[in-house]
Amino acid sequence: MISVIIPTYKEPKYLDLCLKSIFEGQDNANEVIVVVDGFYELNKPTLDKYPDVNVLDLGDNQGLSVATNWGVYNATNDYILVVNDDNVFPKHWDTKLEPHLRKGRVVSPNQIEPSPSMFKQFHIKNLGETVEEFDLYKFWEYEETLSKNPDASGSTLPFAMYKYDYLAVGGWDIMYPSPHVVDWDFFLKCEYFGLEMLRVYKHFYHFASISTRKTSEQNLQSNQKEQLAHQFFTNKWDKPAQHNPQNNSKLLDF
Repeated sequence: MISVIIPTYKEPKYLDLCLKSIFEGQDNANEVIVVVDGFYELNKPTLDKYPDVNVLDLGDNQGLSVATNWGVYNATNDYILVVNDDNVFPKHWDTKLEPHLRKGRVVSPNQIEPSPSMFKQFHIKNLGETVEEFDLYKFWEYEETLSKNPDASGSTLPFAMYKYDYLAVGGWDIMYPSPHVVDWDFFLKCEYFGLEMLRVYKHFYHFASISTRKTSEQNLQSNQKEQLAHQFFTNKWDKPAQHNPQNNSKLLDF
């Protein structure tokens, strides 16, 4: 079985759909850990709907990296799956992923997004840009029509892997000034340590429209933090955050 790690902040409607798709879509009784990174009372009505969820309340907002690491540290299964709270799981998601899980491998299930992405492997199909526009069962029906052989173009969220491989590479770096490019940093470490980066075409939906739910001032602050995060990455690795668009490798010129 798999331990699902979901860091969340203040998007309870999206978290609700995420959890609904997990429990209605799974074939086995997997562990689900929601790490509430602030705003617990806002998320509580949603969490109360799912008594089988293990909730970690961080109290004050401590950041996505801390939340993700805490979720993994508390996982009790050998394999973890880290997702965003605005991901939607496909039908039979666990039995679709389990055959691909093994030590020494990072598995990235592919994503369906409503708008064009920098990742050429993502499937672009607008099934809804908001929860209100989205139909879970139509998504499940559509996702079943998509099929493609796995390839070596992993290195994107969501991802599943052996818990102790995650710990061995150091997890997510909590020193970044914002969550931007922290995942790139993590995948670079995985590649550097020789882990296999596999993409499987079992599709999760991702709204990828967080910016539409922010004010102009919030977007400006986010852009400023993103610039700081990119500078941190450059200072740490002595090169900017880049990727090979053919296979998404972050291990460039090492």
